[in-house]
Amino acid sequence: MTYYLLSVVQPSEAEPPSAEALAEIGHNLEVFHRELREAGAWVFAGGLHDPESATMLRPHNGEVLATDGPYAQGKECLGGICLIQAPDLDAALRWGRRAVWATTLPIEVRAFMEEA
Repeated sequence: MTYYLLSVVQPSEAEPPSAEALAEIGHNLEVFHRELREAGAWVFAGGLHDPESATMLRPHNGEVLATDGPYAQGKECLGGICLIQAPDLDAALRWGRRAVWATTLPIEVRAFMEEA
């Protein structure tokens, strides 16, 4: 089995969905996560706060500098992650497609270089 990261890509400056739409997305995610667990593919999943809440740490002259707020400005940002186990890329892509329908957002599917 290989570990795959399903990254939820969300628009940085879009209007948030309505309360009704968020409730439906939440329900769809619960169903998706239950299916992952039942299939033995579930490892971890979670949403992220807005990029403005981030702190960037970087090396500089033997020190570590901390910068508040988003590191990069872009039209999209990482909105959440789902770590799964799958036998191959095709299986991971099937889960990724399910994640697209659950979140209504683009999903990037990427394998880890080595098994954790």
